[in-house]
Amino acid sequence: MRIPRTSALIVAVALTGCALNPPPARDEVARQAMLNLTPPAQWTAGGTAGSVANDWLASFNDLWLNELVKEAIAYNADLRIAAARVDAAVAYLAAAKSPAWPQVNLVARGGGKMSGDSSGLSGVGLFATWELDLWGRVRTEVRASEMQYESAQLDAEYARQSIAALVAKGWILAIEARLQRTQAEASLKAAEELAALVQDRFRVGIGDEFELSLAQANVESFRDTVQNLELAYANALRALEALLGRYPAAAVAVAVALPPWPGEVPAGLPSELLERRPDVVAAERRVAAAFYRTEEAKAARLPRITLVANYTSISSELFVIKNRDNPLFSAGAGLIQPIFLGGLLQAQVDVRTAEQQAAIAEYGKIGQRAFGEVEGALSAGFTATQREEILARAVRDNVRALELANTRFRVGSIDLRGVQQQQLSLYAANVALLRMQAERLVQRVNLHLALGGSFDPMPEAKTSDASGLLRQSER
Repeated sequence: MRIPRTSALIVAVALTGCALNPPPARDEVARQAMLNLTPPAQWTAGGTAGSVANDWLASFNDLWLNELVKEAIAYNADLRIAAARVDAAVAYLAAAKSPAWPQVNLVARGGGKMSGDSSGLSGVGLFATWELDLWGRVRTEVRASEMQYESAQLDAEYARQSIAALVAKGWILAIEARLQRTQAEASLKAAEELAALVQDRFRVGIGDEFELSLAQANVESFRDTVQNLELAYANALRALEALLGRYPAAAVAVAVALPPWPGEVPAGLPSELLERRPDVVAAERRVAAAFYRTEEAKAARLPRITLVANYTSISSELFVIKNRDNPLFSAGAGLIQPIFLGGLLQAQVDVRTAEQQAAIAEYGKIGQRAFGEVEGALSAGFTATQREEILARAVRDNVRALELANTRFRVGSIDLRGVQQQQLSLYAANVALLRMQAERLVQRVNLHLALGGSFDPMPEAKTSDASGLLRQSER
């Protein structure tokens, strides 16, 4: 069948189509989203110059930690949810692309004289339709789905980075809890030794019952502290196991000491942050998706032209069908122009426009949070470094003071309460120092995550020796 010249012209126009409007550029989105925020040339909290480094996990040089991160990436429930959302975005993209192709359907019926509706008709029909995307309605829907898919991918990557950071921080806090318990056990032992000394003094008549009761009460106080820290340690292990997808048995092994300080890292420039962090870029893609959905709603107000082609073959055993070509092929075109729908199409444009404004505002919210997290992590890291130095000096001074207090107690120049007070001061100083050492490492992890730096576990050859150790219960 010959296609009319007009139909050929329509097909040619359809193949070219109108060009799609591009979404707002990143700088324009940032300007609209953060009207009252101007990124400075350098981080106000300080920071080392240079490009943000990747592979931050390797900087801790901890094989066990690398294995735990790999395990969490494989089994964490939140990451499996994020992966499922990416799969759903792929399916949505495939569905959005389908209208760009001709839609073909087959219809058939048969079964004898009394078949179906008792008409005796039987036959087969092949029906094809193709909407000419003159105004880009279908293409904008496809572009919106592509942006949503990229957004889901970036969200999944940020979730992956976040889980790695959570495992690293959980690892550090579990080690800290273990060391806090160890510190309390050491203080308990010192209290018991002091109580034994008081018992000996009481036995030979040098001390009195008041000092003995005070020493025994001090022992019980430290014993209670040990029990409390035992529970805190178990809870820290369970929190780490939850990230790994394991049963919360508080049986995961952790190191006996905190990782060494990995050294300073370059923090890059504030102007680069919005281009680097996956969650911020994902928000930018959602703005683009909302823009294309708005364009799609606008295009829905314009005429729709559809090409139609049919192939049919019909027969009947009850009556003679009027002479006709059988089978029959036909082709044509149809046009639909919305005239009056009670304001529906304009309302859809208004809805999509509002959604685009919401996406821009959400981008601003995430961008502001990103700047705040970097500045906060830098500031907290610097403060932790300074406080660690102060607390280390406080521990040294308290150790010396306790030595002098024990000597003065033995010669009788002070009573027991002076020694006990110094024991408590030393214990508190050790606890504060340990807390600050762990906090400094935690803030380093927070900084890596805030900067958008990726991680990369050690290769298999370097981590195989540690894999067998992770299943042990080292309590």
